[in-house]
Amino acid sequence: MNILYPRTVSPVRGRRSISGNCKAVIMASNKNWSSYDEGNESKFMRKAKESPFVPIGMAGFVAVVAYGLMKLKTRGDTKMSVHLIHMRVGAQGFVVGAMTLGVMYSMYREYLAPKDPGKARLTGF
Repeated sequence: MNILYPRTVSPVRGRRSISGNCKAVIMASNKNWSSYDEGNESKFMRKAKESPFVPIGMAGFVAVVAYGLMKLKTRGDTKMSVHLIHMRVGAQGFVVGAMTLGVMYSMYREYLAPKDPGKARLTGF
């Protein structure tokens, strides 16, 4: 028997519970949980403002796939698998490029962009 977690018999026949004599803890807080409810559109807009290259990458991916599907009929004698691989590489390249630009933009904002331009003018340096 474990000293830290004594086993007791649960009300369900044949089952044993760990630490059956623990009381339920009720959290008393006055937080308004409705302020945390956020719709999909507002969440997407908030995320788009935080990292603007994510929607650009998504839009580029959709555009490349749509263009590839439109060109599917006029692919000529190119095999279907080759056409789909080219479409995948193009879409993937667009997304990776957008992610790279997004990382570079966030690094610029964090390390190179002035934090408070008004403060720099006040100190004179």
